[in-house]
Amino acid sequence: MAPLDQLDGYLATNSYLGSPICATLEDYKQYKDIPSKDINEQKMPNLHRWHSHISVLMTKYPQYDFKGEAIPKGTAPSLGGGAKGGQDESPKKGGEPKPKKEAAPKKDAAPKKEAKKEDKKDEKNKDEPPKEPTPEELEKMKKDKLKKVIKEGGKRGVEIEGAADMGGLQFFCTSVDLPEGDLDMTVESMKAMNTKSDPTEEERKGGSGHIGKMIFSCGVDQLAVVAYVPEEKLEGLSCEEWLKAVLANFGGSVVSSSSTLCSGSVKANSDKNIFPLKIREPMILEANNFLRKKGLFPEDKDSDSDECVFGDDDFPSM
Repeated sequence: MAPLDQLDGYLATNSYLGSPICATLEDYKQYKDIPSKDINEQKMPNLHRWHSHISVLMTKYPQYDFKGEAIPKGTAPSLGGGAKGGQDESPKKGGEPKPKKEAAPKKDAAPKKEAKKEDKKDEKNKDEPPKEPTPEELEKMKKDKLKKVIKEGGKRGVEIEGAADMGGLQFFCTSVDLPEGDLDMTVESMKAMNTKSDPTEEERKGGSGHIGKMIFSCGVDQLAVVAYVPEEKLEGLSCEEWLKAVLANFGGSVVSSSSTLCSGSVKANSDKNIFPLKIREPMILEANNFLRKKGLFPEDKDSDSDECVFGDDDFPSM
């Protein structure tokens, strides 16, 4: 079993130990190996939160989840600092075999001249700058990317809906990959998550329009952030207020705003040590902390309670 402090650190940005999106048999196994008396709630709040939540899930869903599907096996989390040091594969001193002398090639002038011509042609091509894509090619690239973004968002919406039904959450904070920091694409990803599911489709998409969300997407130049609050939840939470609170500590700004959907970004700034990938997880934590202050993020009161509590980042980036 891994040290408890390492597990607590891992759970600071992950909901589970065996999977990034749901409880697994690996979580159940680790739960059984960790007595509740060994967990100091003050020193290890993340581990305590996870332990309380898994105790509820093991009671409600010992073998099958709320959909009737078998609880997945899961895999143990990687808590180390990377791969173990490999063996030194460099040859031992004096161990290299002496290179064999190759026979001198026969004189064959013609092939050599042809080879030189090809080399010159390759060097010429290397010096030429790559051709700029045409407007038509750019438009096609944009449409292809949008298609992938919508597919990712639709799939993530189904995952969020399932986790919300399982844990009783009203709000989620998570990251998406494919928009790559493009704010318009991140908005489209959010819309795909909120699309009403069609029960006749073979592959379900969306379905989480009733759940408030804040999603984050990292690019080279900026971190895109989009917040969504359903109309029926606006009385308890202002979408713009939520987004501003998260952006404020990181020098970000609101780009567009409506009652239910707001977007903003944080520009990369190497002089201020602001890099999208580096600030993403702290911003997700900030978003959840704001919900806690509003009483909108479930807190564990009693380990025997039926209340399901998730972590600070239910769907971390992969």
